[in-house]
Amino acid sequence: MEGASESCSSAVPAGAWAAEQPPAGPRQAGSTEPSGEALLHPAASTMQAEEGCKPLASWEQAGAALREAPGEGLCHQEVMGDGNQGVLEPQNPFSASPENASPVAVTKSSTLPELRSSEREEETSQNASLSENVTSSTGTGSIIQTVMWSRAEFHEFTQSEKLCLDLELLPSKAAQQDYHMPDVITVRVQMADSESFHDVAVKIERPTFRKPFLGGFKNRVTGVEFHNAGSQTVPKKRPEKGTTLFCRETQTVFERNRYQQTTNPTSTQMTKSGLYVSNISDKLITPGKYLTAEEYHKRRLEAVIVLQKYFRRWHARNIVQNLKEKKRLRLAWEAQEVLQREKEKEDKLRMEQERKLNPKTKEDFDLLYHALESWRQEETERINRTLTGAERKAALCGLLEQETQLIASIGRHKLNADEDNQQKAVLHFLDKCAQPKRWKACDGKITEMDTQYTLRARELLEIYRSVSMNDIPKDERRDVLLTLRGTVKEHKCKLTQEIVELIDREVDLMSREVKECNLEGLRKRICTLFLQYIKIPKFNPEVARILKVPPDPLKLYKNVHFCRSCENYLPATEFPIPANSRTIGRCHFCCKLDNEARQRESFLKYRLILESLRKSEADYKDDARIVFLVQQQHLQYMIENIWGCQSALSSCNDLYDLVMVRWEKQQEWSPWNTILLTKDEADAHLKLHNLQEAYEASFIHAIKHKHIRAKKYFAQIPVMTSLFPRSDKQANAS
Repeated sequence: MEGASESCSSAVPAGAWAAEQPPAGPRQAGSTEPSGEALLHPAASTMQAEEGCKPLASWEQAGAALREAPGEGLCHQEVMGDGNQGVLEPQNPFSASPENASPVAVTKSSTLPELRSSEREEETSQNASLSENVTSSTGTGSIIQTVMWSRAEFHEFTQSEKLCLDLELLPSKAAQQDYHMPDVITVRVQMADSESFHDVAVKIERPTFRKPFLGGFKNRVTGVEFHNAGSQTVPKKRPEKGTTLFCRETQTVFERNRYQQTTNPTSTQMTKSGLYVSNISDKLITPGKYLTAEEYHKRRLEAVIVLQKYFRRWHARNIVQNLKEKKRLRLAWEAQEVLQREKEKEDKLRMEQERKLNPKTKEDFDLLYHALESWRQEETERINRTLTGAERKAALCGLLEQETQLIASIGRHKLNADEDNQQKAVLHFLDKCAQPKRWKACDGKITEMDTQYTLRARELLEIYRSVSMNDIPKDERRDVLLTLRGTVKEHKCKLTQEIVELIDREVDLMSREVKECNLEGLRKRICTLFLQYIKIPKFNPEVARILKVPPDPLKLYKNVHFCRSCENYLPATEFPIPANSRTIGRCHFCCKLDNEARQRESFLKYRLILESLRKSEADYKDDARIVFLVQQQHLQYMIENIWGCQSALSSCNDLYDLVMVRWEKQQEWSPWNTILLTKDEADAHLKLHNLQEAYEASFIHAIKHKHIRAKKYFAQIPVMTSLFPRSDKQANAS
């Protein structure tokens, strides 16, 4: 290898070899001279004799073999020309690039006639493509090929002459496709001792396997690729031994572990004549009491009994501890539930007291009137029980005077609350007009969209809030009035002219340093007129869909009823129409006024029970309908007349703690499938699976009787009749 690396490194022009070389065979005559320079790679390696590759006769033979089989490189580096110059530059950076080459085997053992006869036999059958064995280049590029020789022959020819291989330019791409490498080629070699030539037949061995890629490098500057070459020889096949071999992984191995005790020979030495053995370390063993099998089993049984006693004691202690812990937790939970109920009751009473002291809504005033009626009845009963004659009449007159004063006080609170509620209602109305359009998509997301009408309504809402504000600086108030003036001047009508005149008047009074208290009436008038301006659909189109009174008066005649109490024509929404009524009664305002003057009942508790019932039925998700048809007066009739305002189990009469649930959980709630219980009793009732086993027959009979009464009452409602079971419909028809 050292000799090979020291030689073959000189480069000569391609024409020098042509001058010394006699004319070649047919293939050489058709070749063309390369335009570049060829450089033999210095990194050639020796070929091993055991691989089956014999040395060539001379360098001329090697050159001819290379010209006959271009592209068969077997040195450590193969250089692929880039079309300009095939010169190796080892100083440049390289990068790996894959390529394969095909091996060529040159032999001298066969005679020329034999090779030519085999060539004629295989010419018709072998037509391999030249693209697998020849490396082509376009333009004027050059191909550098190196051949691996034996070390002895390499030294012999390097001492005699210095040779360079004249490399031919490959033909064009079209010519490469027409050319086919024969299986046998003839190489004319010049003898070393004379000028005579000798023809050598070279047999081309086709590769039977794909040459592996062993790595390589690429010149980043010129783009030339260098591939590591492999061995030219065909790999040896392993000799067949005639025995089928299997790898261990494909066999099933059964392993078994066994313990074996090996024998250990021992011996004892005793004292005898002529030998003394010390007995200092000897131990004296005396036999104990013999234990029979019965005694042994008896002792084992006694030990087992002792163990069982201790285990049972430990187990019983654990059971008792667990029971004590459960009892403690149960008592703590019950105490917590009692405290929670008391707290909830106190909160309800405190909230009810707060609502009575500061009434704001209609329900608050209903509670207040109900408390007044309860107080009046208690005082009347006390006076009738304790007093008689003139004293009784005087006491009743004093009671009437106190009642009158209390009613007047409630009326004053109502006026203040109505004023606050009216302002909140106006803001709620305007905020509802300014809300963007909303719709729910199929994926559950809410989409919002603002239109020009909603933007207009939002602008008017902001102006109204600014105008309604009190205790603001004069400069800000003047800016708000100017903004309002510019907004209303967009439309010319009598209303807008009046608003503009009032604005100018307030601005003039503010410039004259008039007190704020003297401007309150003027400011309220401006707010009222501007609210009228907002409620006109021509100026605020979004308000048209919210107004109760339609802009077209002809639409009022379609759904208007006459109230015989207040003698007013009102829309149908102002009348409470029970499901079993046949005529239109009094309006909501008349009913409310009658309740405050006579009955003074509070319907808050019944409303809470109905809301709780509807919420619980909605959680079942079984398309319940009847519960949403039942109205508040119907539920009140059921609780008062059928269930007696008390629980069916514990007779608890606190309506705040009572709820209505299903009697049979599997069926839809209805007045004939319900029971009135407390919240705790309702939770326990819904956990039952068999009502006949949980309740007595008398209790079940009483509940069924209440269901029959409720069904008879709701039979007056046509809508409820259609929801009766089929058997009940047939009984009613008969």
